[in-house]
Amino acid sequence: MKNIFIVALIAITLISCSSELDQTPISELGSNNFYSNTGEFESAVNGIYSSLRFYPDNQFYLSEVRSDNMYAVTDSGVRDYEPVNNFQPTLTTNSYVNTVWNTNYAGILRANTVLEKLSETAVPDVTVRTRMEGEARFLRAFFYFDLVRLYGKVPLMDKVYTPTETLNIGRSSVSVVYDFILNDLESAIASLPTTYAMSQKGKATSWAAKALLAEVYLTRSGPTYGIEGPGMNTGEYALALSLMNDIITNGPFGLVSNYASIFAYNNENNMEMIFDIQYSSGGTGVGGSYPSISVTEGYLRAKKVGFPNGEDRKNVSTNLLNTYTNADIRDDFSILLKYTDENNNVISAPSFVKYLNLSFAGQDRFDWSLNYPVIRYTDILMMKAEAILMGGVGSQQDVDNAVNLVRKRAGLADISGVNIDKLLEEKRLEFAGESKRWYDLVRTGKVIDVMNAWIPGEDIVKRMNTMQANYVIYPVPANQMTVKTGLYEQNPGYN
Repeated sequence: MKNIFIVALIAITLISCSSELDQTPISELGSNNFYSNTGEFESAVNGIYSSLRFYPDNQFYLSEVRSDNMYAVTDSGVRDYEPVNNFQPTLTTNSYVNTVWNTNYAGILRANTVLEKLSETAVPDVTVRTRMEGEARFLRAFFYFDLVRLYGKVPLMDKVYTPTETLNIGRSSVSVVYDFILNDLESAIASLPTTYAMSQKGKATSWAAKALLAEVYLTRSGPTYGIEGPGMNTGEYALALSLMNDIITNGPFGLVSNYASIFAYNNENNMEMIFDIQYSSGGTGVGGSYPSISVTEGYLRAKKVGFPNGEDRKNVSTNLLNTYTNADIRDDFSILLKYTDENNNVISAPSFVKYLNLSFAGQDRFDWSLNYPVIRYTDILMMKAEAILMGGVGSQQDVDNAVNLVRKRAGLADISGVNIDKLLEEKRLEFAGESKRWYDLVRTGKVIDVMNAWIPGEDIVKRMNTMQANYVIYPVPANQMTVKTGLYEQNPGYN
């Protein structure tokens, strides 16, 4: 069902703010007595979800483009995704780096507002009130996890602050931010239901909170790279495994038998989805743009769902294409190799089309109704294998079994003796175009070696810099650095 974002349109208008740290509109809302009954709080909670609307786009540009799955370089070099692709140290003014920071803090502000205003008087039903608190805490943890993976240390806004108060809040250590995330997720697990009525499908469940917490433990357990990034070398693989085994054993999830049907517009909220972002197209104003952003502009124009927008090239890397075998069914579904343009020329431009179905086009290329899978059951299977290989309790057979379940659906034969490098390859093929690869490489300590081995063979125009530890995270946006002199210290390696 799509009602989360549709209802959230009310909340977006009411809760919008001029900047991510500007609390003034919230004070005005309080004085206008908006948060006075259950219906208004439902709108406000849905407004938190609305901050996820461009999450898939942001992940594509800062995660997928950053990885060895893509080579996104144009002849003119003017696109904002190119410095991300090329490991440029001049990303402080990059639009994507700035947008992700702002969007996450907008969501945090909305979550903090709900948590501050929520009361027995406004929402008398204790079950409903508890669920709303769980949703707000889950989403706040979600936003902070995104921030800490991308920027390392970030300001910790644990409540609604005035604009003046925010000028004294510096960046908290990664450890402190993680503790806050863990506390929110533990609370969310205890507060959220395991399922919802169809009218509320898409809301976070306790299973979603467990899955996110498992990924948080995996990420914290990764190497530090000598920087203040997402890895803390905590070795919490047993904690991650406990949560994932619970989901696998007791959750209502499983593998969809046909790979393409996972992403089918007429098969949303299927058994593979543990948490997905809901969209609705056709004039509702809440369609997603992510299905088409991974495709070259010329293809969209040829299919009458695009418009002239200058040079655009976001190609799937040759290396990834060559990693698929002939028997694997996933590349044919996920990747478009070439197309015929408006002038009947055949253009070779390998692009991810996993989420694109032209039969379901909305009003324009920014209006698609397909829900975005943030965490699916296959994630849990593969992360379980990863946790075992990285030091958790489990057998080689457990690892091989998880991988072979996924390979079987892809039309591939069983394998044995899967090590971490083979697992990463299997995950790469399964989740191509889903913005997982970069985080997988970072989390397992492979990102520097893999990227630097990949760059010489892929970078045909010689624009990419050498991958270094500082580039595991992004810089604090320039406009945040100037909010107050000396409030933030910039991440090393950026200028």
